[in-house]
Amino acid sequence: MTKNLDTDGLKSIVSNYDILYIDLWGVVHNGIELHKGAIGVLSKLSEIKKNYVLLTNAPRPNKTVKKFLEKLGMKSEQIDHVYTSGQAALNYLKKNLNDKDFFHIGPPRDFDLFLSFKNNKKENLDESEYILCTGLYDDKSDDLNFYKDLLEKYIQKKMICTNPDLIVDRGNKRELCAGSVAMVFEKMGGKVIYFGKPYPEVYNQAIDNKDKKILCIGDNLNTDIKGANLQNFDSLIISDGIHKAEIENSGIEKVSKIYESIPNYIQSKLTW
Repeated sequence: MTKNLDTDGLKSIVSNYDILYIDLWGVVHNGIELHKGAIGVLSKLSEIKKNYVLLTNAPRPNKTVKKFLEKLGMKSEQIDHVYTSGQAALNYLKKNLNDKDFFHIGPPRDFDLFLSFKNNKKENLDESEYILCTGLYDDKSDDLNFYKDLLEKYIQKKMICTNPDLIVDRGNKRELCAGSVAMVFEKMGGKVIYFGKPYPEVYNQAIDNKDKKILCIGDNLNTDIKGANLQNFDSLIISDGIHKAEIENSGIEKVSKIYESIPNYIQSKLTW
């Protein structure tokens, strides 16, 4: 049974763990502003010298996300803990596909992911050797049928997906993510290589976690909690996030079974 920490707080269990993986978008900020309670937790973790990683399925390099957090007002010593799915993908691309031509699906704000090999970007799918999906086009953000039509003749090409999330909340607005496009591609028979939670590469790149006791904190059962389950890490779900309505209506035990992702702990918001 998932234990509720709203009364006792994170401090009641934190000594049991060597490393905390904390979801960035959804737990620490909502795309528009920082969550003060979560920022307070980061300060407490620094005080007790507890290792943590701000792990995010952002389809951009670490440095880009760090600049964004700086604009939101996060302290530099906290920003240093960031690791992104985009960085994990970029390391793979540089090592394995650096000289290969690709077709990009995603908004212009993601272009910095491939600046070092931008000359390999093709405007025509026929000329590309693989598909790099970082998100949805700004003018097609709600039309997944557009991507089905776009990709149906190219399922023989490999897709690299730099954000496995299906949806994300930006403030009060819900947006589709790259994972939604990748899901369409997979359903048609295409092959997708994912980088980010719940897949192991991003956890292993971010910090040495061998033989460590780990707690993952996040608001997404499909990525944060499922990733923890797959890696045999403990997990804490923040219920005032992407699954808020589902959890309020049905309870965490029932919702967890639906998503086949079981958290050890639950907290409405991340507080100390």
